[in-house]
Amino acid sequence: MGSAAAFRAIDKNLPIPINHRAASKNIERCPILCSSCNLRHLCLPCGMTDADAEFLGDLHFTRRHLKRGDTLYRAGASFDSLYAVRSGFFKSYAITEDGREQVTGFQMTGEIIGLDGIENDKHSLTIKALDDAVVCVIQFTQLEEMASRLPALQRQIHRLMSREIVRDQSMMMLLGAMPAEGRVTAFLLGLSQRFAARGYAASEFILRMTREEIGSYLGLKLETVSRVFSRLQQSGLIDVQQKHVHLRDMTGLQAILGGSA
Repeated sequence: MGSAAAFRAIDKNLPIPINHRAASKNIERCPILCSSCNLRHLCLPCGMTDADAEFLGDLHFTRRHLKRGDTLYRAGASFDSLYAVRSGFFKSYAITEDGREQVTGFQMTGEIIGLDGIENDKHSLTIKALDDAVVCVIQFTQLEEMASRLPALQRQIHRLMSREIVRDQSMMMLLGAMPAEGRVTAFLLGLSQRFAARGYAASEFILRMTREEIGSYLGLKLETVSRVFSRLQQSGLIDVQQKHVHLRDMTGLQAILGGSA
């Protein structure tokens, strides 16, 4: 299988143009090149030389603005683009056979959305903004063509795909092996690491998702998630004020993971 075919076997992301005119009002030409973006260490140029990253300027990016609650694309929509999160927070989810929403992940600044659409040229997930957000829209056909001429870009696309696979595997292990307290703790520490990688505070952050969405992601009931948060707070490990979370004792939280292994 050639590299382009391999990409199509793994990636698919596209916005669903339910109301194309309304959506077009929130789209603009991206004013910043990948090579000069302050998120380049997290996004497509990550690991590429400055000279290679300059070639990304040939890609015709646009920006799409979304309000909290807006849908970037829906499951079943045709795939033609990837999306780099410039700002904001998203959740991905699928609808189960009995009509329930199953959260599959949370995406934040510097991450690429849309890899779920490559295999069948249709998206398998729905992506919704959890707060006001901006994404860079990357036409996949252009990206494929450029990757065929730029090995460093091809490697980075492979890294992005691999990262998604590793996350999925880690989540499967988490759900299969850890009790509720360990799952919630791992979730909070994972967010801490992701915020730190973006230059934000590792111990204090805002949860953009609800307790119910966290429970869906972790395979726990809402009541269980709430009880674990309360237990961690009573133990002095965290402090929670509505959506604001302060991880007060990183060592203690890590110890919970050690005890859950």
